[in-house]
Amino acid sequence: MKTKTIISRTLMTIIGLGVLGVIGLNVYNGPTSDMPKNVNEPSQALIDKGEYLARLGDCTSCHTSDPKHPFAGGLAFNLPIGTIYSPNITPDVKDGIGSYTLQDFDNAVRYGVRKDGKSLYPAMPYPDYSIIKQEDIEALYAYFMHGVKPEAIANHSENISWPLSMRWPLTAWRILYSPTPVPFDDASYKDPEISRGAYLVQGLGHCSSCHTPRGLALNEEGYNESNPHFLSGSNEPVDGWMPINLRGDDITGLGRISAEDLAMLLWTGRSEHNAVFGGMREVVNNSLQYATKEDITAMAKYLKTLPPVNPQNPPYVYDEATHEALAAGDDSARGASVYLDSCAACHRTDGLGYAEVFPALAGNPAVQDPSPLSLIKIISHGSTLHGTKHAVTTYVMPDELGTRLNEQDIADVVTFIRTSWGNQGKAVSVEEVKQSMKTKGL
Repeated sequence: MKTKTIISRTLMTIIGLGVLGVIGLNVYNGPTSDMPKNVNEPSQALIDKGEYLARLGDCTSCHTSDPKHPFAGGLAFNLPIGTIYSPNITPDVKDGIGSYTLQDFDNAVRYGVRKDGKSLYPAMPYPDYSIIKQEDIEALYAYFMHGVKPEAIANHSENISWPLSMRWPLTAWRILYSPTPVPFDDASYKDPEISRGAYLVQGLGHCSSCHTPRGLALNEEGYNESNPHFLSGSNEPVDGWMPINLRGDDITGLGRISAEDLAMLLWTGRSEHNAVFGGMREVVNNSLQYATKEDITAMAKYLKTLPPVNPQNPPYVYDEATHEALAAGDDSARGASVYLDSCAACHRTDGLGYAEVFPALAGNPAVQDPSPLSLIKIISHGSTLHGTKHAVTTYVMPDELGTRLNEQDIADVVTFIRTSWGNQGKAVSVEEVKQSMKTKGL
């Protein structure tokens, strides 16, 4: 009886604390901005700086659903709990952020708190933005208030059923998992160029939001290189693609690409041996192509300072055997005949492609990624690499599923590519291809 009483009291205490916690989270929002509410009329130079920073932050990719109405929101995000829509962030007073003070704006960008005090969904990468400097927040505010056209377009209501639609769990998540905003310290790195690159990669560029694995609470496992998981590649698909490891691993990371080639890849979407695909096309098109050469170079040089995930870092070694077999007419290897028929014209029998046109498959980290998802998707659904300011030609990877290849063909050719020319990827079954086709975004 005494045991039952103790258990009952314990449960009542837990329930009581839970209720108090819920009430508290509906009242207490955690840390908020201490920036001033009122600011002077901005100079054109400050507005221009804000426009550049908004480009680097790639704000338009999420907050524009109709190119005719930039920053008017409405882009759908399909989450496990339902669908949310990006808000209108134009300076329209009724539908946008026109009534926001500088402090309100800072709360939203760095702290994840709306003007009404409720927490934002972390689809907004405020955990990454938490290191943005206050002078850059001021510039961004000046641009969005004075350099963006107001759009009287109402925001969409989120499509999430109660009780999952309650906001207090977001406040708990933000307090527990989002870094407390602290402006980036340039003195954190001895080299000013590396410091600038770190600031852009970790902050405005929010590279970690896609390229860092997520924990059980869907929090990024690291926000800078002090955590070995930082930028080590996603453990979940993003729009049907697997963001790759950006650390120094030779086989699955950026170990074999030079800082110069990496800068060119980020700036133009292509380099001597590589090309972007998936969500990175949008990042290049809407953001990185507009960066200064100095900033792109700084970002690339910073990324090249990241050590490999695997301390042993086995090197990639090119193997001529596949090229020699194909050149001799031997297509007996699994998937070889499909490769010759559908891939070799552009990527060649040696797997090295054509510089700055068709990327190499030999030694390609995306090809050797632990997950074959991206390779399956690009073969089955194709991809278009649009021209940019610095590389104007558009290249198209055709979609092959249903037109030339069936699921067995795709499994075979993906296996061939992942295991040829010295590549260290694993074979892929037709069941894996079928399962991949069920992934959201495919």
